[in-house]
Amino acid sequence: MIRVTVSYPPHENCTFDHDYYQSAHAQLIRDRLGVQGLIKLEIDQTLPDGSGALPASVAAAHLFFADVASFQAAMAAAGQELGDDRENYTDILPVVVVSHVIQ
Repeated sequence: MIRVTVSYPPHENCTFDHDYYQSAHAQLIRDRLGVQGLIKLEIDQTLPDGSGALPASVAAAHLFFADVASFQAAMAAAGQELGDDRENYTDILPVVVVSHVIQ
């Protein structure tokens, strides 16, 4: 199994609508990628660590697929629509990391 982590590293004066991301965008992911092999979706909202520094990310989505080929096929089918929805919740460019799930 693989996990695709899409995280949003903040910049000065960035915007991020957590309510929209956790409800509407998450549902869009489930609707579009669920039929394309998405096994599980987890959404994170980063909490402040108390230092006053910007966190490494403000939010992240973790998408689980059987393998990289399944993820690539899903994104070929629905990636454009998911990417276009970003303007509804943030001005942050996401960072994507694909990992092999060990445990």
